[in-house]
Amino acid sequence: MFSKILIANRGEIALRVIRACRELGVSTVAVHSTADAASLHVRFADESVCIGPPPAKESYLNIPRILSAAEVTGADAIHPGYGFLSENAQFAEVVGHCGLTFIGPRPDSIRLLGNKIQAREVMKSHGLPLLPGSDGVVHDAASATRIADKIGYPVILKAAAGGGGRGMKIVRDAKSLGALMDMAQAESLAAFGNSDMYLERYIERPRHIELQIVADNFGSVIHLGERECSVQRRHQKLVEESPAPGFADSQRKRMGKLAVDALRKLKYSNVGTVEFLVDERQDFYFMEMNTRIQVEHPVTELVMGVDLVKEQIRLAAGEQLGRAQKVLSPRGHSIECRINAEDPVTFAPSPGLITAYNAPGGPGVRIDSFAHEQCRVQPHYDSMIAKLIVHADDRASAIVRMRRALHEFIVEGIKTNIPFQQRVLASEPFVNGKYDTRLVEKLIAQG
Repeated sequence: MFSKILIANRGEIALRVIRACRELGVSTVAVHSTADAASLHVRFADESVCIGPPPAKESYLNIPRILSAAEVTGADAIHPGYGFLSENAQFAEVVGHCGLTFIGPRPDSIRLLGNKIQAREVMKSHGLPLLPGSDGVVHDAASATRIADKIGYPVILKAAAGGGGRGMKIVRDAKSLGALMDMAQAESLAAFGNSDMYLERYIERPRHIELQIVADNFGSVIHLGERECSVQRRHQKLVEESPAPGFADSQRKRMGKLAVDALRKLKYSNVGTVEFLVDERQDFYFMEMNTRIQVEHPVTELVMGVDLVKEQIRLAAGEQLGRAQKVLSPRGHSIECRINAEDPVTFAPSPGLITAYNAPGGPGVRIDSFAHEQCRVQPHYDSMIAKLIVHADDRASAIVRMRRALHEFIVEGIKTNIPFQQRVLASEPFVNGKYDTRLVEKLIAQG
């Protein structure tokens, strides 16, 4: 086991890693920008190092400064959390060259699966179904038009190096394809430094279901069930739950087997998430692979009884998985709501000072958050301030529990999306478990 882990992140995920390390008896180092000097992850870590000013590129994305902090504090491993450098193969590689352990997959896995076009091809070769689309990069509008004419409209253009909905455009006819492709390429280049695009058939009412994977360095791979992630706004998840409501057991088993077999062949290690689009007939199609811990990992932890962050650390330290697929099964139901510092009507960011804060509690309620009274929510970073997670014996009870917890959650001084989350939890499609990725769009249209 490691003696000291540096956490190359901030906010709630940095706190989450600190808690796991403390239970494992591992010392921690927090890095922080000048804006985060008073943050809870700095307070609760054993040591802290300031690595630069607020802009992420000068602090949390500054690889030399992070490595220097690891060297001066004597850390022997780095946990990247999610976001920032968590899926940066170069960072993982440099960490290894410096004699440290990167707590995550191997650099070659990150590099292979981080490119969506390569990931699609390799997963297809290992038996995962794909939506009809381009065989690789679409270089120009003429090529894209030929493919779209063949598979039929609507189609969707996606950035090969993309994520979070950036560089993604839905195309409904040939006339608009050229202009939308120019926009998608420009957006992708600005966000990822790469304008490569691919194209696939667009499902009008898809569900977004993802599978949690855990693997060791000795060839053992298991999955910990699926998460429903279809409550999204502009491809950003707002609510996640596990298990996915109404998902057929036969498809659940097939999805799990295909994904586990593919990642075993790829010699994947540590944790990861295989993401799928599911159509109206419950046919599923591989979409992408996330080679990191996910924001929504707590719902899996609660239904499967596995601490995923501890597993990451154990596996990176060279321990064996020690769990068999056949003994794993979900217990009850879990729901997570992301609490964001934003206007619940316009969704505009709402940074500032939290003047009053009350976190909900009681049976089956968990809060992962860096927020507290007199905490200042910074404008420089993601707007998520907390994850509210509940667990109950069944889905209906979990919905009731989440409504109660949202009612107890008080944040004053800034605006939050709690009122909108209450709308989602009260909506008929969500309650019935019959919703897709257009749910939020419909709620907004209703005013």
